Parts: sequence; C-alpha cells; structure tokens
Amino acid sequence: MARRAEHILAATRDLVDFARHREVLAGPLRLGVIPTLAPYILPRVLPHLQKHYPLLRLEVRETQTKVLVDELASGSLDVVMLALPVEGAEVETAPLFNDAFLLAVPADDPLPLRARVDIGDVDQRRLILLEEGHCLRDQALAFCATRRGDQPAGLGATSLSTVMQMVANGYGVTLVPEVAIDAKVQDPRVKLLRFRDPEPGRSVGLAWRKTSPRGKDFAALAEAMITAHTCGQAAPVKARSRA
Repeated sequence: MARRAEHILAATRDLVDFARHREVLAGPLRLGVIPTLAPYILPRVLPHLQKHYPLLRLEVRETQTKVLVDELASGSLDVVMLALPVEGAEVETAPLFNDAFLLAVPADDPLPLRARVDIGDVDQRRLILLEEGHCLRDQALAFCATRRGDQPAGLGATSLSTVMQMVANGYGVTLVPEVAIDAKVQDPRVKLLRFRDPEPGRSVGLAWRKTSPRGKDFAALAEAMITAHTCGQAAPVKARSRA
C-alpha cells in the first residue's frame, strides 16, 4: 500500500508539472547529484544554466545513489545525475559522457608517470576507498578484484578530497574519476597514472521517471551538462620526463 501511495503521489506531482511548466527549464527543478560528481560538474553547469535559462529555479540535493533513486521514485526529486545503469523499470535514462578512472599514487611512487599501468600494478592492501554506500567504491572494488583476495586498506572517507589528501601524504593509492581532476590545481604530491586500454571508468547520465512530462527540460539539461563538461574538461594527463 505504501509503494502504491508513493506512485500515486509521484504521478500527482507529474500532473501538476504538466499543467505548470510551459517553457523549457523554467520554474522549480529538483536535481539530485551523487557526491563524486556534484563538486566537479555543478561549478561548470550552474553558470551556463543561469545565463541561458534565467527563469529556472534549481534546487540541488547531493547524496548517495540509493537515496537519490528512492527519492526520484517517490517524486521528491525530478531528475538525478549519477553513474549508469540505474535499476528500475519505471526510470528513463540519458547518457552524458564517459568518465575514465586514473590511478592516483604518491609522487615518489616508483611507477613511472610516462607508462600506462594495469590492474596488477594496484596494491590492494594500500587501496583507499570511499565509505560504504558510494557507487564509486563499488566500481573500484569491481575493477580491482583479483584472485589473491587482498583486502583494501582499512581506511575510508566520505569525499574524494579526503581520499586524495591521504594519497598525497603517503597513506596509500586510489582510483580517481577523471572528472574530478583539475589540471590547474593538481597536487604536486600526487602522481596520476592512466590505465592501459580498455581504461576502467563509468558512464555518467541523467535519470527521471517515465511518467514525468518534463522530457524537454531534461533534454535541455542534458545538453547543458554535456556542453559544460566538454568546455571545462581538464587537460589530459600527459607523460613527463623524470629527468
């Protein structure tokens, strides 16, 4: 009964949206974003939205994937930005871009910067991950799984910034999504290494309820996010001489 009531309430909100929203990206829009995307994508996309859609009143919710999906289904959120795929037959998705993972190690690590690495170069005993509940943690564990069964370091954090500080101070290594890298402020204490092809990564996209009448809004939002990501993309990590 509770699930059916949630669906009825969500459908009611969608009906109100249908009657209220006539212009593209005008009025309130409740956007959910996972923590490993929000600090890096929002500073790029918010100015674009403000400039091109001045009537938009954006409300942002940053939290973990499961909470976002639950709130999307209940109607508390209109659209969410997260790593695909998203489970649920009543959800539509649109891919935005692929986000490669890089290996972040202390600057004095013996692995050469100019060489590409593979899974065997990742010491799982020194692998620092985000805490339970973050999809990036699950993606990193899935990629780094080995037959040796080594366990990652007994350290965890709620943000990538904290994890990178742990790496910078020599406490271990981590997998960092390329979207989180800003070449202009890259920490000199951290060395970023690319993996051999096929590079590990994640597909970033938008998700919304199939019953929502705001398809044009979500298409415009997707286009804005792709544009902002492309324009603000960090310079590729290049090989540098160690001489």
